[in-house]
Amino acid sequence: MRRTYGIAGILLSAMLALAACGGGGTGGNPLDTTSAAPSGSASGGGTAVIGSFDFDESVLLASIYAQALEAKGVQVEEKPRIGSREVVLDQVKSGGLTIVPEYNGNLLAFLDPKSTAATTDEVDAELKQKLPAELELLESAPAEDKDSLSVSRQTQTEQSLTSMEDLAKVSKDLVVGGPPEFKNRWEARLKEVYGVEFKEWKPTGPTTADALKDGSIQVGNVFTTDPKMTANDLVPLEDPKNIFPAQNVTPLLHKASATDTIRTTLNGISAKLTTESLLDMMQKISVNKDEPATVAKEWLTTNGLA
Repeated sequence: MRRTYGIAGILLSAMLALAACGGGGTGGNPLDTTSAAPSGSASGGGTAVIGSFDFDESVLLASIYAQALEAKGVQVEEKPRIGSREVVLDQVKSGGLTIVPEYNGNLLAFLDPKSTAATTDEVDAELKQKLPAELELLESAPAEDKDSLSVSRQTQTEQSLTSMEDLAKVSKDLVVGGPPEFKNRWEARLKEVYGVEFKEWKPTGPTTADALKDGSIQVGNVFTTDPKMTANDLVPLEDPKNIFPAQNVTPLLHKASATDTIRTTLNGISAKLTTESLLDMMQKISVNKDEPATVAKEWLTTNGLA
């Protein structure tokens, strides 16, 4: 028993000594993994804890950020599917998260529900004024996941529809579908801005894209990166007067934790991330059932970012 105890004591002493040498100066318990630096690849570019909201597209974007940063020597820890914006934003403000992929329009609406900013530049300009001091917004990507009024390819051809302005001429003969709250939120605004008045509003919810395909509605409120946009050959109508505010993918950082490597790498991702590429990646995840990390790696490699 003495021999066993002696070996155990030696091993424990060795573990503590190693932990003390590699503890990163945190000052916490070296055996407490909750206070350890994020695990990842080689050092040199700092460390980052990357969070995501609880849906596949956010997990995908976080994986793109994580893998690109690891390729630049940043030590990365991923915390996927954390939850709502209320929870995630508080964690970024406190420094519990270093980075989260955000959507600029939704973030502005959260911070200022009365904002009327519509374009990417307007939204980003207001955000930079209204962000809490602990936060930093990087460059927005062209990629957006936003509301649209979409039609089937057949309806587009038959009605000669390119933009939401074209709808004013034919909307009284068309049925529109969307989430249950869509009518209350947008009926008056569509009439005011585009002169659009529909024959009927149907609460089609998550079946909107399928309802467009089967013809039970002719116009639908579908998000632009919904994989069914491609699967059902749907066409989003242009919104020249920006009735739907910009929803660009935009990295949000805990300012004090960010490094130049992190900023440069994430801005490089934003420069190349388009709505079309995001839609293609979501198609692979939702339809082909590919893993987000695999899809993220493929996109990074194709674009020379990892």
